[in-house]
Amino acid sequence: MSLEREVTKRAESRCELCGAEEKLNVYSIPETPVRIEGAEGAILICSTCQSQLDAEDRDANHWRLLNDTIWSPVPAVKVLSWRMLHRLKSEGWPQDLLDMMYLEEDEKEWAAAAGDAEDKSKQLVHRDSNGNILQAGDSVVLIKDLKVKGSSMIAKQGTAVRRISLDHENETYIEGKVDGQQIVIITEYVKKI
Repeated sequence: MSLEREVTKRAESRCELCGAEEKLNVYSIPETPVRIEGAEGAILICSTCQSQLDAEDRDANHWRLLNDTIWSPVPAVKVLSWRMLHRLKSEGWPQDLLDMMYLEEDEKEWAAAAGDAEDKSKQLVHRDSNGNILQAGDSVVLIKDLKVKGSSMIAKQGTAVRRISLDHENETYIEGKVDGQQIVIITEYVKKI
């Protein structure tokens, strides 16, 4: 039996998170501590739920349905529910559900593998000159001519720097290649593309 048919049969052709019956897809849960294959590592999910999984702007009220979902007998559904509750913790009400939720040790390890339970308040946040959050792999453009220390090179305003990397010790520094040379750039002189 194909993965899609197996997961659809288990889910009774409904989103395993919200119960929707339209625009369904098989979603393989990322970040697993051990390789979980097949239907055990996937759920049937609607496009609404899937679009909000990693989105910055989530409709917190949509996720109140996790009140029922946390009791699912399917480990993959419980894992994704736990992750979403951690992502919505700032709303207040998800903490109550997390306190009620029960996961086996291996399920808890799987759920925590995405890093949603980690304290992100101490993580460095790199921001460009407009306050946009920069992430590793982003592309930026220089908003000012910059003299490169230790060389006679000047990085010109308007130069695009692709696939930047972040300095993990200083939130004002990023690194990228300009004219084939790897340089450190101060974030206040860049704009995210």
